[in-house]
Amino acid sequence: MAQAMRPNSSSLFATDGKPHPLQDTLVVVTLVLGLLAFITGLLFHSLHLLSSWAGLVGILTGAYGMFISITTRERFVVIIGLGASAVGFFLGMAHGGLFGGLLGR
Repeated sequence: MAQAMRPNSSSLFATDGKPHPLQDTLVVVTLVLGLLAFITGLLFHSLHLLSSWAGLVGILTGAYGMFISITTRERFVVIIGLGASAVGFFLGMAHGGLFGGLLGR
């Protein structure tokens, strides 16, 4: 029996065959910010400003990405980015925080 073939979607994360440009952008931004925050928080203690701010922005973009995500693939990658952002944020906070002595003392 012949079955109709669906065309491949242009999105790597969409399993419903429709493009999701906003969701895909948020997935990539969250993952990049999460990796940046995690790596700088773990390996470079003097870059606590970068890791804490990248982690905070990654948490916010990931939360919004989770809110508007449509497919399971999008949610899976956003959760990985959110976890990395949170760990990087907490490491950045432990090493000096968001302002790192720039305000008051």
